[in-house]
Amino acid sequence: MTTWKIEPCSVKDAAALARNNMAAFWEDPNWITLWPKDMKREFIIEQSAKRQPRNLLRDREKVRHQKAVDPILPPGHRTAENGSPAWAEAQVPDVSEDEKKRYQELAESAWWSPREDMDSLDDKNHVVMDRILAEKPYIRLDYLAVHPENKGKGIGTALVANGIKHAEHARVPIFTLAFKAGRGVYARLGFQEVDRIIQDDSKYGGPGEYAAYFMIYDVPGDV
Repeated sequence: MTTWKIEPCSVKDAAALARNNMAAFWEDPNWITLWPKDMKREFIIEQSAKRQPRNLLRDREKVRHQKAVDPILPPGHRTAENGSPAWAEAQVPDVSEDEKKRYQELAESAWWSPREDMDSLDDKNHVVMDRILAEKPYIRLDYLAVHPENKGKGIGTALVANGIKHAEHARVPIFTLAFKAGRGVYARLGFQEVDRIIQDDSKYGGPGEYAAYFMIYDVPGDV
């Protein structure tokens, strides 16, 4: 199996991230019910690419983004004790104020209108998630996506394992809200399911089972 190199993302990755993430989520029959039935995957990818730079730069102080890179290719808590950014290798590089303004305008130009009638499904998930996150500090792993063409190559495992490495160093446990496609990756790496919500989304045109798994990775001597 390839040993993937984990690198930080930058705004230059916007198009690639949009293609990777939207293609991955397009495989999820629950997720695609968010969009009009005549919506094309390529259109969603195009619109997501406009939003990605803004999304990457948002909340840089607390949010980290990483990508898995084939090593045969060229390498392309919020602060540490010395005041530098924690997990700095995963922090999106900052850009100028003019660039931020441009990326904000680009994001606002994107068409992005998922169905609002399905909000009640995620509302229930947020109630459980908020309860768990209120119990103690967690590092939250989110938005794990592997392009369908790269499934089975260990990319998801490499990304999550890198998050675990940082969590163990920081002695802060990890929380993630996993869906069916990613649950196995987290479970294999030692995450424990602490709650789940299974809902029927058939009335929205979904496959009938919308499952959310709330999972924790405990680290020795966590804060």
